[in-house]
Amino acid sequence: MFRSHQLSSLALCLSLVSCSGLNFSKKKNVTDAAYDHESQSASESVEEAKKSVEAIVGSSKIKSENIHKAYFLYGAEHLNLANYYFDIPVVYNKEVKKWLNYFQGRGRAYFERYSARAGRYAPIMSTILEELGMPKDLIFLAMAESGFHNKAKSWARAVGPWQFMPYTGKRYGLRVDWYVDERQDPIKATIAAAKYLAKLYAEFGSWELAAAAYNAGEGKMGRAIRRYNTENFWDISKGRYLKSETKNYVPKIMALAIIGKNLTNFGFEDIDFHETLDFDEISVGASTDLYQVSQKLNIDFEEMQRLNPELMRWFTPPNVEEYVLRVPVGSKVAWDNCCSNQKFIASEFKEYHIRSKRASLADVARKFKIKPEVLEWLNADAGKKVYTHKDSVKLPFHVGHNGKENMYSDL
Repeated sequence: MFRSHQLSSLALCLSLVSCSGLNFSKKKNVTDAAYDHESQSASESVEEAKKSVEAIVGSSKIKSENIHKAYFLYGAEHLNLANYYFDIPVVYNKEVKKWLNYFQGRGRAYFERYSARAGRYAPIMSTILEELGMPKDLIFLAMAESGFHNKAKSWARAVGPWQFMPYTGKRYGLRVDWYVDERQDPIKATIAAAKYLAKLYAEFGSWELAAAAYNAGEGKMGRAIRRYNTENFWDISKGRYLKSETKNYVPKIMALAIIGKNLTNFGFEDIDFHETLDFDEISVGASTDLYQVSQKLNIDFEEMQRLNPELMRWFTPPNVEEYVLRVPVGSKVAWDNCCSNQKFIASEFKEYHIRSKRASLADVARKFKIKPEVLEWLNADAGKKVYTHKDSVKLPFHVGHNGKENMYSDL
């Protein structure tokens, strides 16, 4: 079992076996100096950073040798925070204050829910960001996007903890098709988000503009900069060109970061953090029945889904040589002992009997909102182009499913 705090390269990020080494704790002693090079001396920073803080792990500790500048939160000294240091710029102004008030008031339940999920996902996400040379505090962008919810979907069809659109996700290496949607994988999606954010930062030269571009699109932000002839996000946000969603997006991230790194100061001492992500990995073949695997390993099917949120169906993709499944810690030993040489090919497919006089697979695909190539794969042995009354067609639904299960929600 591999512990995620031992990550030393991107290759390891891509082939994690376990993530339990990143413990999520309310108490973190910050012993490394956090520096603001403009006006704070190193000694002052050390004394400030040595305070014991309660924070979302992965963001409270900034090493002096870090390639990213440490930013001090000016203007908020009256709040007597435990942690004033960030590795992305954070300001205290009326826009940020509005969101601070929201998450302490009407939005308190949201923040508590986001933070509870952060216990599971923020440690590994921040580790991946650091491994890829990115500021660890960018986890608060994911917090703003989805509240660390892998299945989050927006009205615009953005999906996953980092809310990738289909095209952008594919552009940064995520598989998005009928069988798999890696936008919902917290590890692979974080790697893709790091690449995308690095590109945006290189293009715009500031994290405020990069974050705004992540929300609005780089084209929109480029036009906004030219329209207002400034690269200052706060000046651009005074105009009418950006949507209110984008104007609120950057201060929302900053407010989440301020509270997230100072939980006690804002009255969030009793968050029930979820258990830190931890898993083993096993290799299975194409079209493997996940119900059979779950049964063999004596684990709940829902747990299999929770560990593999990118899998859209009850079987692994048919167009791969092998698929790496995450399973609960300890299950790999059981798998190696009982099943590593066995195949569990999915076969319990539901059948549909043609009701009309004539129908093609394309007709059936339209009826059930399934891609035609999926039905062609399932019914390849039939060799038919046209089906007649009472002929049967295999559907990619499991026997006994009514089509309303979560795994078919996208249909």
